[in-house]
Amino acid sequence: MGDPVTLTPAAADLIRSLRGQHGPLMFHQSGGCCDGSAPMCYPAGEFRTGGSDVLLASLAVDGVPEPVEFWMSKAQWELWQHTRLTVDVVPGRGSGFSLEAPEGVRFLIRSHLNR
Repeated sequence: MGDPVTLTPAAADLIRSLRGQHGPLMFHQSGGCCDGSAPMCYPAGEFRTGGSDVLLASLAVDGVPEPVEFWMSKAQWELWQHTRLTVDVVPGRGSGFSLEAPEGVRFLIRSHLNR
């Protein structure tokens, strides 16, 4: 089955760039409506996680010295636990607090059912 979360090369490139600007990073996906359903990238530790969140992966990104943690709300993971998630980047600007917003692109999750 593999890791529950992977990155496209474009996502890895953007993470390297954002790491250079902001330091260590993390992702959180809440599963809320609209942009709340997109993965949000924050400086590591800026988004407080707790008992209602699940750490799905500690992503190794070439050129980034520390893993990039990917968190999801427990309620959302209960719905998506049968999928593999791929973090990708698409043109456009999401509305939210994710670090890539000023870059003219946004992170996006692509999901595939585990078989």
